[in-house]
Amino acid sequence: MTRVAAMPDPVEIPNKLYFRIGEVCRLLKLEPYVLRFWESEFPSLSPAKGANGRRMYRRKDVEMVVTIKDLLYDRGYTIAGARKVLSSRRESTVEPAPSNASTAETQARQASPLPEKLDQVKLELRDILTILNRGC
Repeated sequence: MTRVAAMPDPVEIPNKLYFRIGEVCRLLKLEPYVLRFWESEFPSLSPAKGANGRRMYRRKDVEMVVTIKDLLYDRGYTIAGARKVLSSRRESTVEPAPSNASTAETQARQASPLPEKLDQVKLELRDILTILNRGC
């Protein structure tokens, strides 16, 4: 079994190739409609579908669900904020670090959640401003 450390509750993912939606729901204590909604909101979460049309989650999909749940439920991100965090993580693993930046500087930038949190706060403040402007 692989242990994925979501903050309060580490999740033990069984050593299997595929998981059905019910298994993922029981494992992470989620309802199936939540997983289906997250699939529509997070493009990186895309379970394969079997010949019978049922969702078959791979290990990487289950790990992605653990990460999404942690961002939304434990860290308090909005859907848009969590989507942005996930896309920035994907970009940082795909793009090489600039050659003129020092290693310590690059590691400090990657370890700091501050820019991601600021982006989330900006998005939420814009949403609040839109709501307030509608009321006037």
